[in-house]
Amino acid sequence: MTETIDLKRTALLTIDLQNDFLHPNGAYGRAGQASAAISALPARIKPLVDALRTKGGTYISAQFTLVPGPGGEPLIAPHLKKLRPFLGKGDFAPGQFGHALVDELAEADYTVEKVAYSAFYQTRLEYILRALGIDTLIVGGIVTNGGVASTVRDAHLRNVHTVLLSDGCAAFKQEVHDATLVSLGSITAVATCAEMLEALS
Repeated sequence: MTETIDLKRTALLTIDLQNDFLHPNGAYGRAGQASAAISALPARIKPLVDALRTKGGTYISAQFTLVPGPGGEPLIAPHLKKLRPFLGKGDFAPGQFGHALVDELAEADYTVEKVAYSAFYQTRLEYILRALGIDTLIVGGIVTNGGVASTVRDAHLRNVHTVLLSDGCAAFKQEVHDATLVSLGSITAVATCAEMLEALS
């Protein structure tokens, strides 16, 4: 990692590091969908959050959201319901335990609720970036081929520079994670958490 980081114009953005994905009592944990690679992310990203905070930087958490509909049933896309049939009432609902950022990283400076893969799609993220004068995002979270990839691609379309944390994101399959890093390499800088921590120092 050789590029200079201007903290006034840079934010750390994590994708979907929430209790419903990572905590044993969350929706995925209860359904037996836990992943060691995903569970390891908060501890790896926490030093970056601390380093940013020490220097007055900004930490933004984008969090997947299932809006409760009639009778409390979540408004869920058909393809997601097919992929994750265990999702139900209360899962990823705003204000609930499962929707919250994991304790190890809480609290973010800004929280963005998102209803699809990309943290830019129908959210206030772009407004926050413009209001703060931020044009560079350090990106980590889950899953590499889903929310992370969609967000990085949408940032690229908006001329927002990104640095993707190669070991600060994960997928449910290592080969999918690895292939996605290769695919995204044409539109984003890629660095390890340790390299980014050194750059921040």
